[in-house]
Amino acid sequence: MFSKKVSIALRVLVVVTALIVCGVIGVFLGYNYVISQNTRFKNLEKSIASGDLVINQDTPGAVMIVIRSGDTTGDIAENLKNAGLIKNTMTFSIMSKFNGFDGGYLAGTHFLTPDLTYDEMMYMLCQEPEVVRITFPEGITYDQVKATLKEKGLSFNEKRLDECMNSPDLFVNYSFVSAISASEDRDYILSGYLFPDTYDFDMNASEEEILSTFLRNMNNKLYEEFYERANKLGMSMDEVITLASLIQKETSNKTDMLYISAVFHNRLNSEDPDMQFLGSDASINFLREKAGMSHVWAASEQDLEIDSPYNTYKYRGLPPGPICMPSLDAIQAALYPEPNCSYMYFCAKGDGRTAFAVTKEEHDANVEKYRENWNNDAVIEDEGPTGDEG
Repeated sequence: MFSKKVSIALRVLVVVTALIVCGVIGVFLGYNYVISQNTRFKNLEKSIASGDLVINQDTPGAVMIVIRSGDTTGDIAENLKNAGLIKNTMTFSIMSKFNGFDGGYLAGTHFLTPDLTYDEMMYMLCQEPEVVRITFPEGITYDQVKATLKEKGLSFNEKRLDECMNSPDLFVNYSFVSAISASEDRDYILSGYLFPDTYDFDMNASEEEILSTFLRNMNNKLYEEFYERANKLGMSMDEVITLASLIQKETSNKTDMLYISAVFHNRLNSEDPDMQFLGSDASINFLREKAGMSHVWAASEQDLEIDSPYNTYKYRGLPPGPICMPSLDAIQAALYPEPNCSYMYFCAKGDGRTAFAVTKEEHDANVEKYRENWNNDAVIEDEGPTGDEG
């Protein structure tokens, strides 16, 4: 009986001792693994920071991995396996949790190579995703925005982007979007609101994400005082942006913007119905561009007959919406025109500056004086309210 108890005790002691030894070995190995891992990650970080390790779309053998917002570690592991980068999704998921990477993977486009270890892949997927930096000039149109995005390599559905441009309900978190006048005559509802600036886009950003990037910046540019000023002028912010787009296309000179704005305001507020035609050749060039034609310095008689609400020679007041993406200078000019200005006409000098006039006679004299500087033959017999540049 005694020997049986001793035997059992010895067995228990052996098992406990084995467990303790295994635990100590496990802790030792785990500690060494963590220390080794930290060293590898520090070396990896140094290599990335120094530029010695660069993995992008131009790297031989690089594989593109796209992490979508809301993707779980399991989703990412499945993508990696489908791309041929890993063989076992469970191993990746377990190592991800053990290494503390769960929740740290950044949505966006990443590039990996098959020679990376599992934990190196995890580390790389926690770095900032690959982006494309694009600068959009002031006065760019929506069609030009799309062309630039394509040229720079962004992957998006053009038809879907067009649909989003006409779906303000997707962006109701921006108050200025909700206030846009969605006229059936309007080109695109969000035209004018893709603020011209330099942006970093994920090359696989969704159409909604692309537009949100622009609108977020636009929201930051529309200060509260702008809304107060627009209200004082008796204008909606949408009308201000529409006016700013005309100003932007008339000139890039900041001083001239203020005077051109004054001319447009004077016409909009005139009691004479004939003076309420803005007569902006910028609006004519917008229509010509939509029709696949080149810009002109002065509208032809045929241009004047284009039957569109965007034709400011044929329709009074502002067009249905912006004709381009105006700059902050143009927006400010629309809100704060040159004070105490009685100009009612302007035309291009042909050197980037603008000539202004109070009367039609003065304007006609300016047109004759600067006509030879214009670089096209499409001029009109009656230059209209402005006879200006596009």
